[in-house]
Amino acid sequence: MSLPELLQVSIKWLLWASLALSVLTLISFIFRLKQSFRLFGALAFTLLLAGSSWAFKEGYTPPIVIEGALHPPIVFDNGGDLVVAQATEDFPNESIEPTLLELAGNLSGGRKGGPVHIRLRKVSKDAEGISKPIIIGEVIRDLQLGTSALVPQATNELMPDLQIETPALVPDTTNELMPDLQLETPALVPDTTNELMPDLQPETSELVPDTTNES
Repeated sequence: MSLPELLQVSIKWLLWASLALSVLTLISFIFRLKQSFRLFGALAFTLLLAGSSWAFKEGYTPPIVIEGALHPPIVFDNGGDLVVAQATEDFPNESIEPTLLELAGNLSGGRKGGPVHIRLRKVSKDAEGISKPIIIGEVIRDLQLGTSALVPQATNELMPDLQIETPALVPDTTNELMPDLQLETPALVPDTTNELMPDLQPETSELVPDTTNES
């Protein structure tokens, strides 16, 4: 039995119980029985339950159910424009579209009213054992118009900015392209100063004997 049907049956039985309690309460007040106020309290509570059930039934909106949709858990919701659901590794491809449409149709309110992105992702591991999230489906929900639009193949292939690549090392070809910049070690120039300028040869002065004592 669905919830709307359960509420309908509950309201019916609560109204019949309220009618019966009304008759008993009236009789108890006429004959001034000790249980008069207890019956009046039970009648008031039964009427309150019947009114609350009717109000809940009128304001209740049943969730949208789409055939083929699965129920992945919501792992992220910023309360605004992004909702992310986590899919299992063996999530079937044929269930991606109905699952996204069902999530979009049952999206709770209380948001700003702009478009909301609902994404379905799964986590895969590379050869090094590092987990990477992969977006396998996305739908945009317009809360104002109440429409949902599928984004075709919202995967990492369409989102290259999310890929992290290590730049390749560029070999240094400077010496090959610019041979003029080759560094050469200058050869040592022999010192030919004495050969070209013989007049600058230093002369050793002769020692003059000390004749002070002889004088």
